Amino acid sequence: MRKETVSSTTLREQIEALRHMTVGQLKDKYREAFGESSRSNHKQFLFRRVAWRMQANAYGGLSERARRRALEIANDADLRIRAPKNFLKEELDETRTIEARVAPTEDPRLPMPGSELVRRYRGKDVVVRVREDGFEYDGHVHRSLSSAVRVATGTPWNGFAFFGLGGKPGRKHGSHK
Repeated sequence: MRKETVSSTTLREQIEALRHMTVGQLKDKYREAFGESSRSNHKQFLFRRVAWRMQANAYGGLSERARRRALEIANDADLRIRAPKNFLKEELDETRTIEARVAPTEDPRLPMPGSELVRRYRGKDVVVRVREDGFEYDGHVHRSLSSAVRVATGTPWNGFAFFGLGGKPGRKHGSHK
């Protein structure tokens, strides 16, 4: 299914020459290869498209079977790019809406509920108790560790950083990547 006979070294040299072209030159090559102008000014995109077309012309494009399958997939696909003009102007169908609460996942950086986190800050001990339903400081339960630390110190802190409880979730203490 070859359309042109080009030796593979010649093709490689032509593609390599594309790498050194300016965006304007690549747009001209794109116009030659595809018969239409490109709206893109992205050099890498233009390079890849023109190089692909050169290879397809030299070695043949997709097989007939692959073309048929691609058309089947395209016919089944919803190709809408933009939302309809009346999107969000109509009332929502309540039968298609589900409300659910997602249970919070237990963060592996935290100690077991009932544990106390202690740190000395500006001459006083900040003690926060880890609970099932949040973090307790000074008799008040906070939803996040950072909130409890903010109340305790009067300064916005990341609670994990304040108590030195490790990096990102799922990462073991002291491991870095």
